[in-house]
Amino acid sequence: MAKRRATYLCQECGAVYNRWMGKCEACGAWNSIVEEVGGDASASLPAALRSPRSKGRVFALEGLEGESREPPRTPSGIAELDRVTGGGFVRGSVILIGGDPGIGKSTLLMQASAALANAGRRVAYISGEEAVGQVRLRAERMGLAGSPVELAAQTNVEDIIATLSEGAVPALVVIDSIQTMWTDTVESAPGTVTQVRASAQHLIRYAKTSGAAVILVGHVTKDGQIAGPRVVEHMVDAVASFEGDSAHHFRILRAVKNRFGPTDEIGVFEMTGKGLAEVANPSALFLEGRDTAAPGTAVFAGMEGTRPLLVEIQALVAPTALGTPRRAVVGWDPARLSMVVAVLEAHAGLKLGMHDIYLNVAGGMRVSEPACDLAAAAALVSSLSGAALPADSVYFGELGLSGAVRPVSQAPTRMKEAAKLGFSTAVIPALRGEADGGTPLRSNVVGHITELVAQIAARGRHRNAASG
Repeated sequence: MAKRRATYLCQECGAVYNRWMGKCEACGAWNSIVEEVGGDASASLPAALRSPRSKGRVFALEGLEGESREPPRTPSGIAELDRVTGGGFVRGSVILIGGDPGIGKSTLLMQASAALANAGRRVAYISGEEAVGQVRLRAERMGLAGSPVELAAQTNVEDIIATLSEGAVPALVVIDSIQTMWTDTVESAPGTVTQVRASAQHLIRYAKTSGAAVILVGHVTKDGQIAGPRVVEHMVDAVASFEGDSAHHFRILRAVKNRFGPTDEIGVFEMTGKGLAEVANPSALFLEGRDTAAPGTAVFAGMEGTRPLLVEIQALVAPTALGTPRRAVVGWDPARLSMVVAVLEAHAGLKLGMHDIYLNVAGGMRVSEPACDLAAAAALVSSLSGAALPADSVYFGELGLSGAVRPVSQAPTRMKEAAKLGFSTAVIPALRGEADGGTPLRSNVVGHITELVAQIAARGRHRNAASG
């Protein structure tokens, strides 16, 4: 038998060292390296997978040609969840869902489990953090106590797999959470990197061999990343992030990785007393209660996957008494704000160097599209000049370092969504290869940032003349 040796693993990122260190060189975390005793390579495998033979088993190789069809999917019964997964749960797939504590991960999965069970499917919900009675209380509060969901409070992976192997193959297995699972094949405490990796490996192997769809719930670190070894994200078929703000009542399920569907779709939910409710028209939710007469606000027509989404961009430009002006951003990339400010100063002649700048995406939404540059620039100029933008206008376009406004993709889809919500004008770059026919919006084409600044300044002068 091979001699066991001690290794030191970082509990934040999974980096391996041969001696203890105070700081992890891979992720920079302090006091995250712990000693773990490991054995030979076969010790991490379950007994059923170990082989006394030194030679490998010959298996058949197949060519690229052959019958290929769409993977069979099981709809969850929740349209927003099916949108993110690509149409439902693929048989034998493993999905990792992460999110902040209390964001609603268990609530969403309980609703999906109840919907599948009510449709006649076998569903197992394995809780490693709560007792059976606690899970039942949550189900009663949401009105799901009558759903035939198989429930258990267990943390040993071997016992879970043996129990699930009896009877019909489950359509869905929920493991809440993977950090609480442990396996006999690893000599390490539950929650450590080694246990999380080994437990996930056994559950993934069960999903592939049985055909059951497995959902693993993962904890997140302080910076919003799923805790545990990064290799687990590569082992699973899909990774979804459940986002939200405690100050707002909506939640966003965002696909980060998906082997069987798109990776840029989002599902929008609203937290209610009965659980999570689907939001069919998120644009109306994000624009609810906006102040159309206040300067510094612009409506951005964005895209999240195949879904058009309208959000309000708010900006405040105020003189500063500090030596270094403040730049505060919520919901957008601070680096892109710095670039937009630099372009406005260099090519539009605006003096923003002695002003504090605050930019916010209303409603708690996070925007990562470069197409938001034009809306952010319009909001900044509006706040600086004190001229309110037209309430019936939407903005989208990418801003280049030369001040040119560059075209973006899916412009007709953005305009149709804006027209559906009552907007009549779109301030956009010149369309390239796309026709805007069929939309009742009037296009206000701007080719350079100076044109936008001149239009807003003219509104300010007209407003001052009317007031005088």
